[in-house]
Amino acid sequence: MVHVHYFEVVPVAERQTPAQLRLWAGAAVLTATVLLVAACLVMARVQQQARIIGDQTAPQAANAADLYFALSDMDAQVARLVLTTGRDDLAGSNIDALGAYRERGRQIDESLQRSLTGATGDDERALVLGLLHDLGAYRERVWQALTAGPAAAGYYTQATNVLHLDLLPAATSLREAAEERLDTAYGSKRATEVAGVTLAAVLGGLLLILLIGLQVWLARRFRRLFNPALITATVLTALLLVPMAGVLILQGQVLSKARDESLIPFLDLTRARAVSYDASADTSRYLISNRLDVYRQDFDRKADALEAGDSGLPTVAGGPDIGPYYTEQVVERWKAYRAGHEKIVELADSGKKAEAITALTGIRRGDASFDFSYYDAAVAEITAARRDDFDVARRDADILLTGWPFIPAVALGLVILLVPLSVRKRLAEYR
Repeated sequence: MVHVHYFEVVPVAERQTPAQLRLWAGAAVLTATVLLVAACLVMARVQQQARIIGDQTAPQAANAADLYFALSDMDAQVARLVLTTGRDDLAGSNIDALGAYRERGRQIDESLQRSLTGATGDDERALVLGLLHDLGAYRERVWQALTAGPAAAGYYTQATNVLHLDLLPAATSLREAAEERLDTAYGSKRATEVAGVTLAAVLGGLLLILLIGLQVWLARRFRRLFNPALITATVLTALLLVPMAGVLILQGQVLSKARDESLIPFLDLTRARAVSYDASADTSRYLISNRLDVYRQDFDRKADALEAGDSGLPTVAGGPDIGPYYTEQVVERWKAYRAGHEKIVELADSGKKAEAITALTGIRRGDASFDFSYYDAAVAEITAARRDDFDVARRDADILLTGWPFIPAVALGLVILLVPLSVRKRLAEYR
């Protein structure tokens, strides 16, 4: 009896199908997993860097700028005190100067405390401690100037020398260090944003290719045109990648625009205010020193810098949201004060020192103190607006980034679940 054995011949394509299915699905799941981890890390990093800019580096730069300004104004108020002490007719101006001096002193103490808390290294900490030490020496000279009577001019000269030779240079170094950290923070954030967009384009594009390719392969191999799980995974991926890249680009543009149009102009205006206060103090120093010409020259140098069209008040006070009317107001008010300075110098040079002091320290309209306050009010208004604009932009960037460290995990987590689900029934046919 002859036995005939029958062997079922399975086509090679069918034997390879399960392996190909697993390969497609495995590649898609692996790519989605890598994209999930990378996207979450990038978005969390960008959010952290935005908060570092908004909560640390930008406030530190603003604090350092405010410190320089407060130091300049404090010395200007001391000069007013020296000139008005003992003059009953200028008692109002003396009281006003004393109040401003105390307010600036409190502001300086707070700024130095914040600088000490935010110091990033031993060198910067030593710089702040040196400022505190020199501030103590300055205040000692100020107290001597206000209580020395006829010798007040000598003690005030010592005090203002401490300010210009020690305090202001150290404050400048502190400000430059803070602005350098701000630039570094923006640069690091920009690098992360570029990496994030590149990541979305490369890994996200690869994942979409794998998902669409798997859908096409299944349609050809199994004659099934639509795979709901794969279609859902593809849509989820696309809906994640486009907004993620958009958020990275948009919040970067918001913060960069805020830096260029609000924060940097704020810092520039604060610096200009400090220069103008120091220049106004030069007028007082000219009278205190009995017409020492160096102070007159210093005033002219600072005033010329403020009036320069490319770097002075006409430039730093302007901007896309500040009309020419307000910019001209700032410049014209400064020029009015400068004209008052020239009048005071002429009075002093003609031997009318008492009248010069009255014209300088009086607080009525037409007096130099009034003209300067009128000018400074315009600068202060624009400066505050710049700072507020930056704060608004920072909050907008925070809102844009809200939830994004977790959104990729949810979307891509679903994709990772849907891919195996999409091929489960097809693999079951080969068991």
